Amino acid sequence: MRKIALSILGIVIILASVYAARLIVNSRDTARPRPGKVIKTVFVDTVKNSEVPIIVPANGNLVAKQRLELYSEVQGVFRKGRRLFKAGQPYRAGETIIRMDASEYYASVQSSKSNLYNLITSIMPDLRMDYKEVYGKWQDYLSSFDIDKTTPPLPEMSTDKEKYFISGRGILTNYYNLKNMEQRLAKYSIRAPFDGVLTEALVTEGTLIRAGQKLGEFIDTGVYELEVAVSKSYSDLLKVGETVELINLEKTKAYQGTVSRINGRVDQATQTITAFIEVRHEDLKEGMYLEAKLNAKSEKEAIEIDRNLLLENDQIFVVRDSILDLIPVKPVYFSEKKVVLKEVPDGTTIVSKPVVGAYAGMLVRVFNESQSLR
Repeated sequence: MRKIALSILGIVIILASVYAARLIVNSRDTARPRPGKVIKTVFVDTVKNSEVPIIVPANGNLVAKQRLELYSEVQGVFRKGRRLFKAGQPYRAGETIIRMDASEYYASVQSSKSNLYNLITSIMPDLRMDYKEVYGKWQDYLSSFDIDKTTPPLPEMSTDKEKYFISGRGILTNYYNLKNMEQRLAKYSIRAPFDGVLTEALVTEGTLIRAGQKLGEFIDTGVYELEVAVSKSYSDLLKVGETVELINLEKTKAYQGTVSRINGRVDQATQTITAFIEVRHEDLKEGMYLEAKLNAKSEKEAIEIDRNLLLENDQIFVVRDSILDLIPVKPVYFSEKKVVLKEVPDGTTIVSKPVVGAYAGMLVRVFNESQSLR
């Protein structure tokens, strides 16, 4: 009897457990809410075709337009001048940059001057006797002859007799030898041909300078040139005298330059041409890196958008009745961040910022700035 009671109790417990388990399972089976349809907000622009200037970027380093490499044509000891021969030293036009000791050679020049003077003096009696018509001008020449100054040019010889007589006495030979020595004497000092700065100094005062030795470099700091390489496709579009905007590496300063020269040869390796941009500004220094923006040409009936809005198959997204759609376009120029497009109808509403996961037929909401401010 006891076994029967225990069996019945076990069955009741099992049935109660099954019933309780069903209640628990049924209590968790609640209906999940259906997710609402997400509509993305997009930024748009309305197309208005116009003339878009195509700016070709280029870069390079500034180089002085006028540069003078200083070489010695004579030998001598470098004498100290009014200014120290050091890099960064400015000089005015006509000011002596380098002066070498020429005392020995100067004495030779003075001796040759004296010989020429004595030679002309020796023929004066003959001129007075036989060539009275030319005596006066040779007498005036002797009177104006100053041994401490540059030798003046010989009087012009009007007749063959006079020329034969003067040449036969060796005066012409002595005169031109003397002029040659004076030219060489002038090479013992080097003068600045323009206002500028010494950028390199390879010798110091007191050193012996040899003929052919490089002494330094001198540049004009007033005018610089920027050499840039431009694609050959724009070779027929660039023009001398065109204005160019130049920007420094930090993009904090802008300068105005002009195209001064264009090379007529295309580089075979890079298929580019070289253009030279002239620029003047007191802040500029040789070697500075600048970026140039060349106005190559203009595309009529075109628009400019960000490159990331153009799809691989030359299509862009447009909005039609709150639905995204794709239209084909014709890209005509690519820059680093922008692309110039044609064949986009006026009034078309195009997407102005990329939309993640966008596809044709996607339902969108156009961003309204006036509503967002409320």
